[in-house]
Amino acid sequence: MTLTQRVEDSFRPSTDMDHELTRELSDLDTSAPFQPTGPGEVRGLTEDPHTAVSAAMIALREGRYAVAIGVGEVFLTRVTDPEGRLAVAADGAGMLYGHEAAATQRLNERVAVRVCAADQQSAAEAQAMLKLVGRIVSVRSDAEWRVVDLLTPGARGQQKDVAAQLGITPQAVSKAVVRSLWHEEWEARPAAATLLQRCAEQF
Repeated sequence: MTLTQRVEDSFRPSTDMDHELTRELSDLDTSAPFQPTGPGEVRGLTEDPHTAVSAAMIALREGRYAVAIGVGEVFLTRVTDPEGRLAVAADGAGMLYGHEAAATQRLNERVAVRVCAADQQSAAEAQAMLKLVGRIVSVRSDAEWRVVDLLTPGARGQQKDVAAQLGITPQAVSKAVVRSLWHEEWEARPAAATLLQRCAEQF
């Protein structure tokens, strides 16, 4: 996965934003952790399509980053650099598709997601689903995020606790959840992961 900052032409990418994104992604299940690979660019590897969806949604929040995903076999080799630090070298079809996805990404799209794989039809379907779910997270207001950031998918009876934490009414929490399409997002995430898995089954 390659995550690229969406910045205006007159602005430089923020390295602070890249480091903040890597912190937000640090708890995800990865084969190689997400890390900055250049100004405005963060890359990582995962074998889990659900993790890929989670990473994409974090990056797409508020339209901060464009998301490029390559699906295919990846071979990892652990190497030591001249200064003695351990690094991971990656090769294989998955890396090629990942580079293709990043190279053909359109940063000016409303929801910038690109998926590339050997099965182009499955990649297009996964891309379409990720764009739909990504649209939900990219347009939420700050007030809605304050509410949904305190929610846990699948847990019951949370809204009163969230209301108490924020000092608002449970009705206000309920309205924010409805407006933010939080339930719809979490209901659609597994479908996006299934479509990414279908891409992987073709190699």
